[in-house]
Amino acid sequence: MLTAALTGCSGGGNTSTTPASKAASAVASAGARATAAISSLAAQATEAISSATAEAGRRLGEVKNGIEAKDDVQLGTPATAADGRTTVGITVKNTADSTKSFAVQVVFKDSGGKLVDTVVVTVSDVPAGKTGTATARSTHNLSGEVKAEVGSALRY
Repeated sequence: MLTAALTGCSGGGNTSTTPASKAASAVASAGARATAAISSLAAQATEAISSATAEAGRRLGEVKNGIEAKDDVQLGTPATAADGRTTVGITVKNTADSTKSFAVQVVFKDSGGKLVDTVVVTVSDVPAGKTGTATARSTHNLSGEVKAEVGSALRY
């Protein structure tokens, strides 16, 4: 009985609404939609990062007889391309005595150091003692300040 009385007092029987209550309802509804949209975007971003990380691991795992060569790799400054993707130049130096290829994992992070994407780029057939170049490109649009680091580099 008490529940029915409290429910009745909440305005359930009153069909008139004030402009303020309509506005409050609209704000609450918009807030709920925004929260759902943010949750959906966060889930999509997490899925994209997980997918990119898995693909990077797979590509690095395909390299046979690779030697760690992180010290032979330099990255340029990240930039946003016209299509919204982040790109960064890669330069590798082949210190071996024969032509080699490189698999370079580039890790993109936000200004807080949080991983936002990762890709693996191959720089093929770099002659002994020479340098080779390539460009890493994010798998999706990245916003804000983005930093790039070499996650791993294999010479093979």
